[in-house]
Amino acid sequence: MRYFFHIGYHGARHSGWQKHPGARSVQDVLENAMAKLLKRQIAIIGCGRTDARVHASQFFFHTDIQEAWDFDLLFRLNKVLPGDIAVFDIIPMQGQPHARFDAIRRTYDYYIHTYKDPFLGGFSSFYPELDLDLEKMSAAVALLPLYNDYRGLCKGPDRIEHTLCYVSSASLFADSSGDRIRFQITANRFLSKMIRIIVGRLLEIGRGEMGVDEFEFYLINKQTPKSIIPAYPQGLYLSKVTYPYLDVPTRTMFSAILQNSMDIDWLEV
Repeated sequence: MRYFFHIGYHGARHSGWQKHPGARSVQDVLENAMAKLLKRQIAIIGCGRTDARVHASQFFFHTDIQEAWDFDLLFRLNKVLPGDIAVFDIIPMQGQPHARFDAIRRTYDYYIHTYKDPFLGGFSSFYPELDLDLEKMSAAVALLPLYNDYRGLCKGPDRIEHTLCYVSSASLFADSSGDRIRFQITANRFLSKMIRIIVGRLLEIGRGEMGVDEFEFYLINKQTPKSIIPAYPQGLYLSKVTYPYLDVPTRTMFSAILQNSMDIDWLEV
């Protein structure tokens, strides 16, 4: 029988979701934990890939388990997994749904703080910026749903089949002082490091190093700049994954703490 596992993880100690030889990945940790409990090797397929040190406040993977278990697998998994990976739900599925290919929407949030804060270091990206032009950054964000080819925001466009992504929404939020910034984007798919590249460009626009017109030029002409510097990974969260047959509320507090903190009033720019 096929099962969907609803999980969340903090990516600081991991090399990303995908297994890599000689590296600690979320996928590898989970497969090892499940093999320990079910007494056989388990292969799992995730809903996507996240880069090293990137987080997921909602993530799904699927696996096929034919034999029944006579213990609380959810409880046991959470007991043997490290504290930075949590399993929220184990959902039996009919047929052969696919955690990656069936997802119709993915939402990411990227968090920035512009002052040094020891309590935000692993959850948000620190950029000691003064007087970022949030209005120009917001104007650039508003352009994203108008285009569907993101070749100009991809480091290796020639290494993939295509660079089409259908962005359904993109927004920029800030607190009343402008010291805390949140970028949110939803699309059917994303290219490798695409969101971090977008945030890097937004910061350049905010500093006055790039104009909104130049940002749009790369979208219109599908040209990849010679130099692309992605934003830091630790501010990025995969925060929502939606399927035609499954729309589960986010369970984790990883990004909810940042979004709904009592001392932050997020205002759309």
